[in-house]
Amino acid sequence: MVDIVEYNVLEHELVPEHYLATEEEADKVLKSMKITKDQLPKIRRGDACIKVLENIYGPIQEGRIVKIVRRSPTAETFIAYRLVIRG
Repeated sequence: MVDIVEYNVLEHELVPEHYLATEEEADKVLKSMKITKDQLPKIRRGDACIKVLENIYGPIQEGRIVKIVRRSPTAETFIAYRLVIRG
């Protein structure tokens, strides 16, 4: 029998921070960017980061928006948003 070790990919230094955006935050961001949800880049429900977020927030449905915070010495802080899709 093989022991399965669960690994939190969000703890890896190369993986940016991921958060589930609230509906209010998502609406505010979409209005400020003057776009619809469908115009956002996509992230699949099967993505390892989404699986970790589901352990924190519970099941994440398609259509929700994930906030990704990237930090670097040159760009400082960059925030991106992704639409959760099937898969």
